[in-house]
Amino acid sequence: MDTPRRDNPRLDIPLRDDDSAILDHLRGLRAADLPVHGGRTMAYVYDAGLDGLDELAARAQAAFAGVNGLDMTAFPSVVALENDIVRQAATLLGGGQDTAGTFTSGGTESCLLAVLTAREHARRVRGVTAPEIVLPVTAHAAFHKAAALFGLTVVSVPVDPGTFRVRAADMAAAIGGRTALVVVSAPSYAHGVLDPVAEVARAAAERGVLCHVDACIGGWYLAHRRLADGIAPPPAFDLAVPGVTSLSVDLHKYGYTPKGASVLLFRDAELRRHGWFAHASWPGYPVVNATLQGTKSAAPLAAAWAVLRKVGTDGYTELSRRVHEATARLVAGIGRIDGLRVLGSPEASLVAVASADPALDPFVVADEMRLLGWYLQPQPAFAGSPANVHLTVTAAVAEPARIDELLAGLADAVAKARAYGPTAVDPGLVELAAALDPDTLGPDEVALALQLAGVGPGGALPDRMAPVLAVLQALPPRLTERLLPEVVSRLYATGPA
Repeated sequence: MDTPRRDNPRLDIPLRDDDSAILDHLRGLRAADLPVHGGRTMAYVYDAGLDGLDELAARAQAAFAGVNGLDMTAFPSVVALENDIVRQAATLLGGGQDTAGTFTSGGTESCLLAVLTAREHARRVRGVTAPEIVLPVTAHAAFHKAAALFGLTVVSVPVDPGTFRVRAADMAAAIGGRTALVVVSAPSYAHGVLDPVAEVARAAAERGVLCHVDACIGGWYLAHRRLADGIAPPPAFDLAVPGVTSLSVDLHKYGYTPKGASVLLFRDAELRRHGWFAHASWPGYPVVNATLQGTKSAAPLAAAWAVLRKVGTDGYTELSRRVHEATARLVAGIGRIDGLRVLGSPEASLVAVASADPALDPFVVADEMRLLGWYLQPQPAFAGSPANVHLTVTAAVAEPARIDELLAGLADAVAKARAYGPTAVDPGLVELAAALDPDTLGPDEVALALQLAGVGPGGALPDRMAPVLAVLQALPPRLTERLLPEVVSRLYATGPA
């Protein structure tokens, strides 16, 4: 006999529910999210626009849902799938017979492991006890996270204010005796441009320093684009470049696999070994971890393998060709919209669009685009890069008619944003904020600062984010970094719904 449904009187959480009610509730929650298909969400999600890909990935995930990647001796299927994926990535990205790799949960974990490996290599091989990491200011935040977690000092190098590419000479000058790792981007997320990988890698090699290429967002796309006929190849950026010792590439971006799939490649297994963790000094089972995780689901691994096999080299080459042509069409179209300008010369599929008119606020443009059903990612001003909106072009938006629809919406949003006017920030607020010490802010001061930024006491964000972004942009970076976790923490609650 079925157990009757009853509610827990203390937590008021139903102990049982039928399948339809559970799924209906999940669908209701998803209704408030940005769409993950159709190309209108131009950040965070990557859509190939291919029929049946999601269904295949879901079946592959289901087949491996219970498999634990912690112990590959107990689940040899994990090794088989990972070897296949790493071999494919290495072949595509300039690896040789000695190339080794690790499947990770995403770009951040790949970057963290690259930094951890470099720190251990510098300590064991060169005796470096106070390691540094040399980064362009455009390097992804994941490297700053890695430095904070693993105790490295960040040496930030400015980029050219016109091209937003770091100068190789500046990177070379920043390398010192304590440098554990030099990082370049292919491309940088913010502007979609490639750093001078070959020149920087050569300078690092001359000093015996490791060089990592962050190709998380663009590596799969760029490597397949160079296989397409009639398209100029990108500058050399992968493991075939002398001096490049590691490279990260995400499969859940332009590999169009489900989330949780990235590959970190090393020049050889000996270098990779510096980042592994092994422990036998306890009464439990011997532990060997190649990633930051211990127990980990093999479902993303299986889904990634299935999608890679389904799409294949020819499929990815065609998708990359379409994205390349769509990006060129988008950049040209933006150039015809009065008041907008593209930052730098995008060499990949990422476009940063700033204002060429003081009366036009790019954050207001982003708000207007969201009201039209498009999500463009706001990027605050920093280190010579003005406030802008970021667009990631995927295959789902690559049809000419779709790009034209996007451009028409953008022109409409610009007209509305110009009529709305730019967001004004109270100079007195900025002056007051500049005097605050982020390390000594109390709860009352934090609450006041958030209220001035437009964040309500319960954590509710306003419909228009331009005023919030304008305030956060005007504050000193350390104060903004102090407030951002407070904004996010207010979104989470354990009290009654």
